[in-house]
Amino acid sequence: MNEYLSTALRLAADGLPVLPLRKGKVPFGNCPACAQNACGGRPNMKIPGACTCPHPCHGWAAATIDLHVINSATWARAWREAAVVAYHPGGAGLTVVDLDNPAAVAWAGRTLPPTQTVATTRGEHWIYRGTMRSVNAVRDGVDIKSTMAYARWLGLGTGTMTALPDVVRALAVKKPSKVRLAPQAITVLARAGNGECRHRTPTYLDRGIAMAEQRITEAREAVHATVYRTFLAVLSVHGRCGCLTEAHMARLFTAAQTKGESPRHCTDAWANARIRLGL
Repeated sequence: MNEYLSTALRLAADGLPVLPLRKGKVPFGNCPACAQNACGGRPNMKIPGACTCPHPCHGWAAATIDLHVINSATWARAWREAAVVAYHPGGAGLTVVDLDNPAAVAWAGRTLPPTQTVATTRGEHWIYRGTMRSVNAVRDGVDIKSTMAYARWLGLGTGTMTALPDVVRALAVKKPSKVRLAPQAITVLARAGNGECRHRTPTYLDRGIAMAEQRITEAREAVHATVYRTFLAVLSVHGRCGCLTEAHMARLFTAAQTKGESPRHCTDAWANARIRLGL
């Protein structure tokens, strides 16, 4: 039996959802439409560019503990061509702190509670019990892999696994950024419009801005597209009467940057929305 398949069956029997990876740590496509990674390697998550298979077919979403699936003819070629076995940490109730260089390992040793540690080619995986959202580059050389992510299986490692600490959870919480408006952004405020104001009270505008902030803040996927559509909606209602101010714009930019958008992306989205509306 193939060594990767043998390892996968053993891990799955222990409750660890597994999947094969090709050379370069890339998932296999398990349907014709995704063969040779044609869809970009993203499972069906209802985001632009994602696989449109009826069911998630690969990546973290393909990880399974079903021994019949793992040992099926459908997966046989994948195991023959596999370069490594991977697993879905979140599916097993785990979180992996991926430390990608010696400096990151040293930081973890000073900062994080001890837990099960596995050596990697460039650093270490620190594995905790508990799940959280996965985030890349929470600091230099540090990724968090838990839900909606996969990690390579590199053995049991050393040490005793401990509960996911708050200090790790805090790494995934973005601190609100101080909004930075690029000089050109100030020139694209909606004050250029001279239409009649339809707002009987400032409360109408304030409510609209608050709803726009909430829409951006609650976005769980396709954040960039959500920001653009929200800017478009705000400008379509308030963009021609001259009521919008730099303070309103800053509130929207701050909400977007808190979700990870850069000042330049905010500026471009605002400008593109104005162009779309002819402002």
